Amino acid sequence: MSYWAAAVRVFDLSLSEMLFSRRSVFLALVVGGPVIIALIARIVELFNMPAMRVNGTRVSGAFMFGLMIWFLYIRVIVPILGVFYGTSLIADEVDDKTITYLFTRPIPRGAVLVGKYLAYLACTVLIVLPSVMLVYFLVASLGGGSIASGFIDLLKDLGLIGAGLAAYGAVFAFVGAQMKRPLVVGLVFAFGWETIVVSIPGYLRYFTVQNYLQALVPHAMPSDSAMDLLQSFFRNNPPIWLSLLGLVVITAGCLALGARAVSRREYVLEQ
Repeated sequence: MSYWAAAVRVFDLSLSEMLFSRRSVFLALVVGGPVIIALIARIVELFNMPAMRVNGTRVSGAFMFGLMIWFLYIRVIVPILGVFYGTSLIADEVDDKTITYLFTRPIPRGAVLVGKYLAYLACTVLIVLPSVMLVYFLVASLGGGSIASGFIDLLKDLGLIGAGLAAYGAVFAFVGAQMKRPLVVGLVFAFGWETIVVSIPGYLRYFTVQNYLQALVPHAMPSDSAMDLLQSFFRNNPPIWLSLLGLVVITAGCLALGARAVSRREYVLEQ
């Protein structure tokens, strides 16, 4: 069987398992948080009370939606899903002692990771993107805003979140294939390394996914606190073409390294 035919077979096998697994319940809870917040804001607006104020000024629905994209999806939800799903693609098979059944099949071992990665990507995109659309339709018209005026930005947001899921999933798929306790490493990278590095000047931020994602967000970054002002002073976002190239290189490079690690590494199953 060819490499990509084998990857498609693994994709078919893994997609249904992911959609109906306990992790999918966790995924639904995570992406349901912003929907609940948007629903509460909508209910508050029905009673003629502003859902959100900044410095005493009533903000528009477009501002609120951009804020949720910035801080809930890009900085929290997308990295969390990448960590918990990406690191488990191979680690769960090792922990459950089922990886032997996959490796004894007449298929390239690297195709196992690629197929499971594609299943992860399909699973998360099918759940996260509808959540973003629900949030948009709930909050876009708040404060006298228009749903139609921000539709182009919504499409950009959907593509950006899909790119973020792809990049983070590839990074942590490689971590899960290479390391024995990948979840801890993934959490430290996503919420330790990236949080610190993107906030300070220098070239280290080019080794983070977050640096390229935040350069592509179509909404202006809120700057209502001293920390945000300090970060905007130091921030030198890369141009759009470099951000897109960076995400492509990270995704393809980490996925290739992960497939190579699966092909070469000997997995010892604990008794």
